[in-house]
Amino acid sequence: MAGQSPLDAVDPRLLRLLREELVAVSRRCYERGLVPGVSGNNSLRVPGTDLLLIKTTGCCQGDMDTADTAVMTLDGEVLEPGRQPSKEWRWHSAIYRARPDVGAVVHQHPPYAVAFAVANRVPPVVHTAARGHLRRIALVDLLPAGSEDLANQITELFSDGELRVALMREHGTVAVGPDLRTAYYRTEYLEDNARVALLAAQAVALSPHDHVHLAEDLAPLAEDA
Repeated sequence: MAGQSPLDAVDPRLLRLLREELVAVSRRCYERGLVPGVSGNNSLRVPGTDLLLIKTTGCCQGDMDTADTAVMTLDGEVLEPGRQPSKEWRWHSAIYRARPDVGAVVHQHPPYAVAFAVANRVPPVVHTAARGHLRRIALVDLLPAGSEDLANQITELFSDGELRVALMREHGTVAVGPDLRTAYYRTEYLEDNARVALLAAQAVALSPHDHVHLAEDLAPLAEDA
């Protein structure tokens, strides 16, 4: 039918639930300290379509409501006038094209993981939870945010159907999953792994004599006074 939008074929009730889920997970990211200010963006694939739902540009994830979400085609056509999607939409869309198994993408700026990305290093996968949920971690080069070059490199990396997470140099993290909650949990495991890797490195660097001296190490106990 002439003039019909791809959005017309989506059940409004389903779309409302997807918006609410995107808002809930985005708020949780902010509350857990995974992203500051208006940075970061999450998206999900609208099931059974070539559409994605993504955070709008310039809004804080901690303050999001359903009006801060936008539906667009994988080709970049915004289907809701007046709603401007995140400028990172290109690589979100590219991941969905390359990976039919991916139902959601989470992009955050968690501090411990970003510390490794700033150092241009990938943290070792140091604990069993990370090995089970992440398997391995990739590193994306430093490229302009929202650029086609960045989208192309992320697409190339995530064309590997086994890849679940990546660090973006001097930028943030990317996690994918079959659904939004899984992608979010992988982001948490990525950040926890980076934090534990740094703490473990500090612990290894201590000599046996560089332990913390408690008060009773330096003064007689009260009953001995």
